[in-house]
Amino acid sequence: MLHEVSFKSFNERDMVQGWVYVPAAEPKGIVQLIHGFGEHSRRYFHMIVAFMDAGFIVAADDHVGHGKTAVENDCWGDWGDKGPHTMMEDEHTLTGIVKEMYPGLPYFMFGHSMGSFIARDYIAKYGDELDGVTLCGTCGAFASLPDTMAALQAAVDAGRGMDSDAEFTNMLFGFMFSRIDEPVVLGNEWICHSKWVQDDHAADPFDAFTKPVTNRTMLDFCKMMDFITGTEWAAKVPKDLPIYNIGGDQDPVGSWGEGVYQTSNWLAETGHNVKTMLYSGYRHEIHNYDDLKWDVEDGIVEFFMSCL
Repeated sequence: MLHEVSFKSFNERDMVQGWVYVPAAEPKGIVQLIHGFGEHSRRYFHMIVAFMDAGFIVAADDHVGHGKTAVENDCWGDWGDKGPHTMMEDEHTLTGIVKEMYPGLPYFMFGHSMGSFIARDYIAKYGDELDGVTLCGTCGAFASLPDTMAALQAAVDAGRGMDSDAEFTNMLFGFMFSRIDEPVVLGNEWICHSKWVQDDHAADPFDAFTKPVTNRTMLDFCKMMDFITGTEWAAKVPKDLPIYNIGGDQDPVGSWGEGVYQTSNWLAETGHNVKTMLYSGYRHEIHNYDDLKWDVEDGIVEFFMSCL
């Protein structure tokens, strides 16, 4: 069974579009899936089905500025003007909707890439409402973040918040192609070795990959990354929340493995129960490799089941 849901964003402007996928079986729990930057939740349909096959209800939405939410509200690349926690608060609204629809079930969260940043923001404020969380393709401390954030703040202060200057995106993410050994044609080669995944990602009409992002939105994105950095962030996460942190060791977002372990170490240093898994030889979207995605999904399901 599929429910379509719509709710007012924290930005007080947009109506967020979401879906609740329900298996034809007694549910073991609920997984809220949070997609990444420049994509949409239906890119995770293989994983959604895997979670449903394991007996979990799956809830997912398209963030403001992304996917169907961007189409319905004409807001591509623009999160609104309510700050860096907008997407996190929207995810909390979705949690409330789904818990009201299906009360009393264990509740889990999965976030990939920017979705993992949102999940980390979420668990620092609402972590006591979850029974477990999986972070996928997350980052540690981005060396390029402080300079990029300062440059973006200057641009916004100068009245260029609604402009879209690619120079800031290049400042933040330009290093991510440094270990790509094939020709950079589409600009997304860092996500996966597979040409088919790269092509699908670039051609998807609900994907914001090719859409410009406002400077104000990029600044909010950077501020969110800054908020989830270090032991100061980790100390805000409930210590009894089980955390599974996974990624590929050829993923530049996770600094080729170092950033993934850095995040796990921040959590470990503040007394948290965190399990870390790196898949050797794989880039950012470990869940989209034909020879790996079933193993990745099995590992996440096994983790959620262990939390029941």
